[in-house]
Amino acid sequence: MVYLCRKEHFCASHRLFNPAWSDERNEEEFGICSNQYFHGHNFELIVKVKGKINPDTGCVLDLKKLGKLIRTEIIDKVDHKNLNIEVEFLKGKIPSCEIVIMEFWKILAPKISALSDKNAVLHSLTLFETEKNYVEYFGEE
Repeated sequence: MVYLCRKEHFCASHRLFNPAWSDERNEEEFGICSNQYFHGHNFELIVKVKGKINPDTGCVLDLKKLGKLIRTEIIDKVDHKNLNIEVEFLKGKIPSCEIVIMEFWKILAPKISALSDKNAVLHSLTLFETEKNYVEYFGEE
């Protein structure tokens, strides 16, 4: 089994805010991240795919195709966007890194399997919000 990784970047703003709570409760829970005017990050996304090497190509998956898939399905939809307002697949959700990465998984996992003729599968996603804070997701609920 070989693990193939692709790194992408995007910039986006968001606000951690539960509309069922008061502004005070949101500030207690989320601190400055609940700022009503939002705040932004330079995110880094790492997509890790696992699979067997195709003997005809010597590769698990065509990295150009993987990069294009990630860009069209994720990056183009979130880059320089407000995650609370402008991203359709995040509508009605609190756009914490945990929620965002799970939504990315729902989009990418089936498309990566289809792209590789089921030779490769999405193994994990890692989303860096800052140099110190990041989340990992392996598709487990």
